Amino acid sequence: MNILFRFGEYRNLTFAFPTYQQAQFFYPSYFQSTYVEGFSKDSKKTFHIMCHHLRFQLSEVEKVMDNHTFYFTILRNPVSLMESSFAYYTAMDIFSKARSLEDFINNSSYFYKSTSESSHYAKNLMVYDLGFDHNGPESAKHFKIMQQTVETMFDLVLISEYFDESLVLLKDALCWTFDDVLSFPLNSRKNTTKVVLSSETQEKIKNWNQYDWQLYVYFNRSFWNRVETFGRQKMQQEVEELRTRRDQMSQVCLQDEVDPDQMRDKSLTPFQAGRARIVGYNLNPNLNKTYQHLCQRLITPELQFSELLYRKQMNKTLLSRNNNPHKNRKTNFKLSQNRLKKI
Repeated sequence: MNILFRFGEYRNLTFAFPTYQQAQFFYPSYFQSTYVEGFSKDSKKTFHIMCHHLRFQLSEVEKVMDNHTFYFTILRNPVSLMESSFAYYTAMDIFSKARSLEDFINNSSYFYKSTSESSHYAKNLMVYDLGFDHNGPESAKHFKIMQQTVETMFDLVLISEYFDESLVLLKDALCWTFDDVLSFPLNSRKNTTKVVLSSETQEKIKNWNQYDWQLYVYFNRSFWNRVETFGRQKMQQEVEELRTRRDQMSQVCLQDEVDPDQMRDKSLTPFQAGRARIVGYNLNPNLNKTYQHLCQRLITPELQFSELLYRKQMNKTLLSRNNNPHKNRKTNFKLSQNRLKKI
């Protein structure tokens, strides 16, 4: 999101924001076009970027976005995803009674309730977010249909475990530059809040999240097929270039990565959830003014960045209306002070 936010801000592009300045599009409900601030079926307003969290529904997204929109998503190994989910959402009813992730996965028939509104956090979370039934029948036929559907809907599927390679493919597909995909790791947990899972538990998680696992295996394979087409040697060179640029900017921008309690600028504190402890950054106190804006944007968490862009976009809209002599209607503008959790 940070990459897309910076790309859009620097080029004065229009974002599709959730209504009422929410952090997501009324998740976990299916996305509806009416969830977009300023959208109406009769409006000719153009939206360039939609990147806030949603439960995907292509027919509704297409009502908002241009016919030539580039669609991409990212997948993560279901084992690490579930370990992370348990840490983030441990207070939710689906996890709250389990003493540990191992306890949950070993006694899933007792803990798991498919009717729970938070059931998707505990089973096939990626499939759910992509718009499918996370409790659907498990068979080779259903797996294949799902894989083919995702492949048809999305122009590019990135892999979290190969994030730098993914950024290179994204850069190539969109004809962007290295500076466009430059980023620092955000929303990272302290290692002390991460749990090392046994091989047995990992296999049980794969079986439990069979839809997610089949999806991940399929697109992990197609990802590396795409890398082959791109060129292995070229990929290695571009990944090295990207990492070199990131290291250089780290030296320029950052003093250190710290616990949120140790951040000097509290306005840049990342959202904290569950047992997870999300770290942040302190900027270099001797930062050259030339890099001040870029460095601050690179470490701005998505909630704060989203609010900043929302205000800029709404103020620009109000200014445009006030300068239009043919529109003299009163416009009320109020920003919600409630920050909803970003999934």
